[in-house]
Amino acid sequence: MNRSVCILTTVHSPFDTRIFHKQARTLVRAGYDVTLLAEHMRTETIDGIRIIALPVPRNRLVRMFGLTWRAFRQALRQRADVYHFHDPELLPAGVLLRLLTRGKVIYDVHEDVPQQILSKTWLPHVLRRPTSFLFGQLEKAFSRCCHAVVPATEGVAAHLRHPELVVVHNYPDLKLIDTSEPAERNGEETSVVYIGGITRLRGATEMLDALRIAAERHPVRLNLIGSFHPERLEQEARKRPEWTHVSHFGWRPAPEVYGVLQAADVGLACLHPIPRHRVAMSVKLFEYMAAGIPVIASNFPLWREIVEGNRCGLNVDPLDPQAIAEGIRYVIEHPDEAREMGKRGRQAVEQKYNWETEAQELVALYERLLSE
Repeated sequence: MNRSVCILTTVHSPFDTRIFHKQARTLVRAGYDVTLLAEHMRTETIDGIRIIALPVPRNRLVRMFGLTWRAFRQALRQRADVYHFHDPELLPAGVLLRLLTRGKVIYDVHEDVPQQILSKTWLPHVLRRPTSFLFGQLEKAFSRCCHAVVPATEGVAAHLRHPELVVVHNYPDLKLIDTSEPAERNGEETSVVYIGGITRLRGATEMLDALRIAAERHPVRLNLIGSFHPERLEQEARKRPEWTHVSHFGWRPAPEVYGVLQAADVGLACLHPIPRHRVAMSVKLFEYMAAGIPVIASNFPLWREIVEGNRCGLNVDPLDPQAIAEGIRYVIEHPDEAREMGKRGRQAVEQKYNWETEAQELVALYERLLSE
């Protein structure tokens, strides 16, 4: 009889790339019976993963309390060998699962949440630092009750302490990004792509300013894949004259995202220099590299090491639209070098930054926990 795994998330889509396409599918291939609890329209089985639908909450408070409790009760019914949860608000549920079941409990940490709280615009500025400190202490205490902690990066892992702490990077799955067949590109416009949440701190304003500047000399189209936060930011963006050169795809499942990536000419990752961005290993960097396109990224020391170290793109001041535009122009005006940048990025992912190695770490962790 196969070992059973129950994956829980009340924040992410059931088809989140890390949760569904990487971890859940890896576990199915390793012989586990996988159930995923997430907000969804219906209960169904896809790629061997049984998705149990949780209702979409009306607001943040309902999600954090009502939906968390509902996910916990549904998880108890699964009687799983392993419970693997992905959201900080599920920490109390994780502790209860440790106390009330025989299953092994894993806390998967996507972000450095204490640092993230410091830049939450919906939280009054005077409350951010004490809230960050309080959450950090609670996270450390609750996570010690879990059997293992799985951070997505070394930067996220830095503030956590646990005897079974295993970093599982969110590197691209090369099975999802096949560059053997070159994608068709629009010969008239240069396609600049950005994937991920679209916010001011992730460079939404600077990207549009850079688009306007770059388009003064070359025909350029900016393809945005992701959702605007807050909604009024999208309303402001749509009023700008350069919006006529923008294609906004909204949120898309991973296979569709990678299709747009492979048809692009350059990828943007110009996030603002706040503490949590400086230490993050941005997934979009590696996805651009895996798609074989050059990268224009923020000039953080860690990102310089990746981009300049692999000679796969350019690092620029993310707060300077002129510098971003000059990076785009350089790629356009040096097509041979741009192609080589793309090839070197793909090669680096094939050799170092790929999901295959991380999948082995994940499966090895499961085997250790279940052998105890």
